[in-house]
Amino acid sequence: MKMDTVEPAKTSIQVIERMVALLDALAAYPDPVSLKELSKVSGLHPSTAHRILNDMVVTRFVDRVEPGTYRLGMRLLELGNVVKSRLSVREAALDFMRTLHKKTQQTVNLSVRQGDEIVYIDRAFSERSGMQVVRAIGGRGPLHLTSTGKLFLSVDEPKAIRAYATRTGLAGHNKNSITDLSKLERELSLVRARGYARDNEELELGVRCMAAGIHDDSGKLVAGLSISAPADRLQEDWLEDLVTTAAQISATLGFRPASAA
Repeated sequence: MKMDTVEPAKTSIQVIERMVALLDALAAYPDPVSLKELSKVSGLHPSTAHRILNDMVVTRFVDRVEPGTYRLGMRLLELGNVVKSRLSVREAALDFMRTLHKKTQQTVNLSVRQGDEIVYIDRAFSERSGMQVVRAIGGRGPLHLTSTGKLFLSVDEPKAIRAYATRTGLAGHNKNSITDLSKLERELSLVRARGYARDNEELELGVRCMAAGIHDDSGKLVAGLSISAPADRLQEDWLEDLVTTAAQISATLGFRPASAA
């Protein structure tokens, strides 16, 4: 029985190691590489290399330029750009987040969009903030129930918003959750007009949030900066500090508002 549980894991690790060996081999050449050369450099049997390369072609990690010739695929570039953007946002935001937390003494979150959810990628907080529920780094939340999620939905086309509502059913977490498409569309109109978003106990009872967007040098919304606080402690005068801080982070990323161009 013990062998049955160990062997699949061992096999999976071997496949991953062979994939990495082939990717490393491809990375060593500026031009498309033949199967024969990849087999030689990676130390894999041609049939094994061919089988793994075929799987990576399907997943776009590798491109087949012509029969028997390969190069690194665009999927790696896409993933690399995602990692780069998140790392740069975190690096640009951290000091500003700490300053904002010091001023408000409440939890400051940095979040990005991933599909139909936001993912918390960093935070500045202290145990004295009084929060009953604090979402951990790596935690997720639905777009329509979170302040940062609403920021991302607000820049979507109406058709994309309706598709999101269909996919998710606009499931709610409590009595305050927005579960109606018309209500969500009105809320997103307010977000566009104001330039910031709110979560009024829609995700968690007793917790309110406000969020402002962070943009990169191309003007794309890449993250949201939010303040989370117990519902009875959230102060409106924090909003100006939040918006200013998000703008400072955006400027660090190279963003220039249209009025400043």
